[in-house]
Amino acid sequence: MTTTEWDVKQIGEQVAQKSEPFRRLLDQMHRVIVGQDVLLNRMLVGLLSNGHLLIEGVPGLAKTTAVACLAKGIRTGFQRLQFTPDLLPADLIGTLIYRASDGAFVVQKGPIFSNIILADEINRAPAKVQSALLEAMQERQVTIGKETFALDDPFLVLATQNPIEQEGTYPLPEAQVDRFMMKLLVDYPSKEQEREILDRMGSTAPQLTIDPVMDPTQIAAARRVVDEIYIDEKIKDYIVELTIATRDPVAYNLPIADWIQFGASPRATLALTVGAKATAFLAGRGYVTPQDVKTVAPDVLRHRVIVTYEAEAEEKTSEDVVRAVLDHIPVP
Repeated sequence: MTTTEWDVKQIGEQVAQKSEPFRRLLDQMHRVIVGQDVLLNRMLVGLLSNGHLLIEGVPGLAKTTAVACLAKGIRTGFQRLQFTPDLLPADLIGTLIYRASDGAFVVQKGPIFSNIILADEINRAPAKVQSALLEAMQERQVTIGKETFALDDPFLVLATQNPIEQEGTYPLPEAQVDRFMMKLLVDYPSKEQEREILDRMGSTAPQLTIDPVMDPTQIAAARRVVDEIYIDEKIKDYIVELTIATRDPVAYNLPIADWIQFGASPRATLALTVGAKATAFLAGRGYVTPQDVKTVAPDVLRHRVIVTYEAEAEEKTSEDVVRAVLDHIPVP
């Protein structure tokens, strides 16, 4: 047995042990959420990868409920922030309050000082509020007055937005959307799943509970194992080629250059790598396969590829670009 094979075996044993709480967490979430397997899986990938998620879907598809279920399954802080057009940055990060007794200003921390943050309908808040949230996401710290405060770990933002209602919204700029590790699209349930939803929740007060099965120390321990998961050099090259092909499709003989205005940033390369490792971890493996990369690639790339007006005229989207890249680049 080679040194690499021995290391992979050792990592595999750690993965089997450390991934057990995540399987129990997934079971707990499925006590409430019917179907939506991809959404729940990617939420765990984000948690393991220390990456924030943007969740898009029409109303009523359990986006908010899924995030609440994730938070209830972990013994940690949770804040739901309902974004509205009149929200101010101070409502999010906090502000300085004047104390009349001694004439001093004291810091009043805002709801961002928690562990799991649900930013509900993020595109309803004005640019200053979005920037305050996205700065906290990127720097994992908040400045109030002259003081800077580090945010607790884990710190995970799951933002939702509605794709069909554009009145009174402030779409996130591309540079800010890039800070989300993944963008998830939530679709309607199947006929069988909708019937199960009816059976479970077709009452005035459905009794659906979730037991906390995990604490932050287990998340930190799992992340250390994720970092150790083996990824072959050829798969690393494959990840880099996927990203670069979205910027320079001509170099890979891809006939989609007219569709692409801007390709994916280096953040995509990093997100693909860590996301593939987290996917392998949840599958109980100590090594990454090309399929792990292909599994997370659409969610990592779809919001980072900006299409041209010509592509829009031909009804081509970033999804079509990502699909073409994944179909064309040879798998190692």
